[in-house]
Amino acid sequence: MGLFDQIVGALSDPNREASNSQLNDILSTVQQLTNNQSVSSETTQTALSVLGGYVRSALQQKRTNQGNESVQAFVNQYSGTGTNPQAVTSLFSTQQQVQVAEAISSRTGIDAGTIQSLLPALIPLVLNLLKTGTSTENPQQGSNSVLNRFLDADQDGDVDVADAMRLAGQFLQNR
Repeated sequence: MGLFDQIVGALSDPNREASNSQLNDILSTVQQLTNNQSVSSETTQTALSVLGGYVRSALQQKRTNQGNESVQAFVNQYSGTGTNPQAVTSLFSTQQQVQVAEAISSRTGIDAGTIQSLLPALIPLVLNLLKTGTSTENPQQGSNSVLNRFLDADQDGDVDVADAMRLAGQFLQNR
């Protein structure tokens, strides 16, 4: 579970931004969105996994074109637990937003329009999870262990964003 291991490592590293409260805020927001949409946690996990694949692809392209520091700056700017439509438009074109919503819809059964309306809330959450590995000493530097693990994933199609959030919830409950 590489991504989750990186998050746990960041939690224990005082030089990383990760904190229990940050993870708790992310998980609480996901739970609130799940409850507001009256969908199961499994459906939400599937949606986050599909979305994670698209976010990874977009960030990989950004890294190729603009470098690690640019991707880190993007994550720093757009991560959070609130709704941020600019995070969506900065990451995906209008056509890509429709493709993402349709892909998630086909895997979850949630209406594509509903998914598209949730993207401004979901994308900052995914980015906030990736921000946990950011250096506290130099937050603009591209040495974010969590983000780098996410971007350098083995490309097996299994994006562990949802798994990492689920495991983070279990981890926090056991603390």
